[in-house]
Order: sequence, then structure tokens, then C-alpha cells
Amino acid sequence: MDFPFFPIIVGGIVLLVFLYFFPISLWITALFSGVRVSLFQLAFMRVRKVPPSLIVNSLITSTKAGLELTANDLETHYLAGGNVPSVIKALISADKANIPLSFKQATAIDLAGRDVFEAVTTSVNPKVINTPNVAAVAQDGIQLIAKARVTVRANIAQLVGGAGEETILARVGEGIVTSIGSSRSHKEVLENPDKISKLVLSKGLDAGTAFEILSIDIADVDIGENIGAKLQTDQASADLRVAEARAEERRAMAVAMEQENRAKTQEAKSRVVEAEAEIPKAIAEAFRSGNLGVMDYYKMRNVQADTDMRDSIANPGGQSSSTKPGRDETRLS
Repeated sequence: MDFPFFPIIVGGIVLLVFLYFFPISLWITALFSGVRVSLFQLAFMRVRKVPPSLIVNSLITSTKAGLELTANDLETHYLAGGNVPSVIKALISADKANIPLSFKQATAIDLAGRDVFEAVTTSVNPKVINTPNVAAVAQDGIQLIAKARVTVRANIAQLVGGAGEETILARVGEGIVTSIGSSRSHKEVLENPDKISKLVLSKGLDAGTAFEILSIDIADVDIGENIGAKLQTDQASADLRVAEARAEERRAMAVAMEQENRAKTQEAKSRVVEAEAEIPKAIAEAFRSGNLGVMDYYKMRNVQADTDMRDSIANPGGQSSSTKPGRDETRLS
């Protein structure tokens, strides 16, 4: 008679499937740990693709810490995508530190994407945030470069919807710039750097954030550039360029006007030459018409000669008016 291997194999598979859906060892562990959970609950967790060991171990930890939680609460948070162990550790830490934190708040913080356990740790043990170098200019034009250390602790009530560290750093930097900018001299800031921290701390910069600012300490203040002198130098250079441009514009206008006047002068000279050219024609026409005789012509020439002589006496070495260009000797036609 053959040995019944097939029924044994089938029975082994059925037993493994049963133990998979009904983890008896895990149920016994929970029972002896004081956690009330049934085998059917564990089987339904398997069906809903929830690891029973995670839920049971978290329930055992919370129960031993004195927290009143149910398997349904933890299972619901797991199905929502939360980190169950982190929430349990945060609740235990908050309970030991007397920080008011409910399971609903912890799950909301966890589902919001924040590390709830780190938030509780920061609330118990505040952390220090170092600001980057903040440059500001005092009223005397001297630039100061300040660096601050901000001590903060988590504000549990504002973790959901509250601003993060970037907002704290931005507000602190803005407060430092305002404080230095309102100082009449950079020496006042160097003598009393605590005035910056007091002024910034009094502004309530942690409003609407996930942190509570405990203190703002100015770690270092360095002197930068003389921004006032640099701005004055730049302004003077800009004014000089503007003045040079205006002077060049006036020079160009003067050159253009000079060229225009020269053109007008040449035009007037050409008209004079044209007018003088008409004189011989007029004299010739007077001879032909009998209005001018030979004696009259000679008298006119004597007057011209007398005028030239007087001009030469008055202007020795100069050119007489009768021999200027354009006054050619008139000839009889």
C-alpha cells in the first residue's frame, strides 16, 4: 500500500494558509501583553493588506506606556499612508514630557508630511538655526554683515499649516536689515549688537509658523563696503557723463551754427561780386546812351585815386579799397 503523500501535502498547504491568516503566535504574544485583539481581527488585517505584526507590536508598546489606543485606530492610520511606529514614539515622548498631544493631532501631523517624532523632540529639546550672512546698510552709508543664531522649539498646535524654517530665516533676516537700516551710525550697531536681537525678537516673527522663537543671538557683525561713498561716486560719474554729453551737444550746435554762418557769408560775398560785376556794364551803357561823358569818367577816376591814396596813408601796408578784389578797372566799351 502506497504512502498517502498527496493528502499530507494538501494538509500542509492548508495549515500554512491557516497560520498565515490566523497568526496564533502573534495573538498569544498580544494576549500575554495585555492587548485585546482577536484572531479574526488579525485575519481581517491580512485581507486588508495590513501587517498584523506592525499593529500588534505598536499596540503592545503604547499599552505598556499607558496610552489607550485601539487596533482600529492604528489600522486606519496605516491605511491612510501614515507611519504608525513614528506616531507611537511621538505620543510616548509627549506623554513623558507632559506635552499635550492627542492621537488625532499626531496622525494629522504625520499625514501632513512632517516628522511628528522629530517635532516632539524639538519641542522638548530646542534647536538652533544659523542664519546666512545678512548684509544691511546703516544711515551713514556703511555696510554691515550680520550673522545670527535663532533658538526655536516646535509649536505642536501650529505644525499643521504652519510655516517652516525658511520663513523663520526670512523674517529674521528682514528684521536684521530693518534694525541696521534704522541705526544712524554703524558704530551704534557695533557697540550694542544686542539691540538688533531685541528689536527683531519684539516683532513676533514666529506668528503663523510651526516654531516658537526662544531667542535671537547676534553671532557676528562685520564691516563691509562704504556703500554711501560708492553711491556718491557713481552719481558723480553719472553727472559727469551727462554734463559731457550736454557740452558735446552744445559744441555740435555751435559748429553747425558756425558752418551755417560761413555759408551765409559766402552767399553774401557772392551777391556783392555779382553786384560789382554789374557796375562796368552800367558805365558802358551810360556811355552809349550819352548820360556819361569822358570828362565825367576821368573825374570819377580821380576821385577813386584820391580815395586810394588816403586809404594807403591811413593803412600803411594795407590794401586800398579801390584795389580790393572785385573792383577791377573799368574799361570803355
